[in-house]
Amino acid sequence: MMKFTPEKYSITDERMKPFIDPAEIWGYLNNTISSKERVREIIAKSLAKQRLNLEEVACLVNANSPELIEEIKEGAKTLKRTIYGNRIVLFAPLYIGNKCTNDCLYCGFRISNKDAIRKTLTDEELVKEIESLEDKGQKRLILVYGEHPEYSPEYIAHTVKIAYGVKKGKGEIRRVNINAAPLDVEGFKVVKAAGIGTYQIFQETYHPEAYQIYHQHGRKADYGYRLTALDRAQEAGIDDVGIGALFGLYDWRFEVLALVRHTNHLEACYNVGPHTISFPRVKDASGQNLKTGYFVSDTDFTKLVAILRLSVPYTGMILTAREPARLRDEIIQFGVSQIDGGTNIEIGSYAESTAKKNLNRGQFQINDDRPLNEIIDELLDQNMIPSFCTACYRLGRTGEHFMEFSVPGFIKRYCTPNAILTLAEYLIDYAPEHTADKGWKVINSTIDKIDDEKMKRSIYEKISQLKSGKRDLYY
Repeated sequence: MMKFTPEKYSITDERMKPFIDPAEIWGYLNNTISSKERVREIIAKSLAKQRLNLEEVACLVNANSPELIEEIKEGAKTLKRTIYGNRIVLFAPLYIGNKCTNDCLYCGFRISNKDAIRKTLTDEELVKEIESLEDKGQKRLILVYGEHPEYSPEYIAHTVKIAYGVKKGKGEIRRVNINAAPLDVEGFKVVKAAGIGTYQIFQETYHPEAYQIYHQHGRKADYGYRLTALDRAQEAGIDDVGIGALFGLYDWRFEVLALVRHTNHLEACYNVGPHTISFPRVKDASGQNLKTGYFVSDTDFTKLVAILRLSVPYTGMILTAREPARLRDEIIQFGVSQIDGGTNIEIGSYAESTAKKNLNRGQFQINDDRPLNEIIDELLDQNMIPSFCTACYRLGRTGEHFMEFSVPGFIKRYCTPNAILTLAEYLIDYAPEHTADKGWKVINSTIDKIDDEKMKRSIYEKISQLKSGKRDLYY
């Protein structure tokens, strides 16, 4: 592949400089030896709920024996149970518009893709989409936008307010997260005022030269502007941010260390790390013909998820419907805390229940299109608690406050009871009988395992209130 130089823009934030040093990262990867004793020491450190440094992460990455990889996975599984219990948070992505001025080679939204069917939801269409999601029991959304002048901070705030205002039957959206383009500080302030949850921005690849290859035109071609976007979000008061890399664009080992390096940067500058880390893999997209040489196998993908779980114990980890159901069911065990369910990424597809799949209407191909209730059913079969909880956001447990609770692992005392209550709501309002029967058995067995008798009584009391018609109860 030839190299491209990113376009230069007159508007840049000179206060912030890129903080990724490829030589530093490759230095750790090339010079760290993984002995059995060292790997086990690092796993023990993580299980003590201490975040790992780059040398320790490199040691896990370089561990190649089947025995050590299995110990890494088991450590990640244990850590997840210790911090988050048996709950999995569910959400739905809702694509607002796919107009875009960028030309990212891996993306169906790119400006050069003439096959893409461009559309932005009208306010009326947006309401219908949200009503359809509420009819299925969804409570948490992530709104997704292309990068285009039409999708200004004011427009994003407008759509967020619409989402919160839609109430159908017993349905409501309690938390709206955002996946959109980087903004300046003032733009982030506008979006924050709408009451958003997490603002996600993925770097795609943290390697500067690789980044230039894939991002040839548009604002996104500016590597540094994107890399420091969440610094501007923090300065605007958005203390709940999500990072991610698109695996398959560059060496997965480098991206794992770079994600941890980004975490270090946010902690050092703002005393709070990312609320979530995402790790999507490159998938087919409309008009795409991308051959990178960096495809990540299922085996390596499972390993990197486990390593990320151990590396940053307190951070939520998101696994999306890009991955097939079989693989999602497996990888959930090794540290994932959030998944999307009942996913449609084609613009306007939730309200079009009989719409035929058309890759030209979406950003990429999804591989898990199971309905929400089917996913909930299968989670219950694994004795997991599907959760729609939004309590932390609304009680101010974000940013530094979230770190205070989650880093020591105390968040479990809130996560499990709140997950139970949101599942109980779903079972009462939306679940078919066979799912409800399963769900109540899992709820009762989970409550039985809680040591705090006072908390047990409190949960049962709140469930009684839900059965009597009250809603949105939480700790």
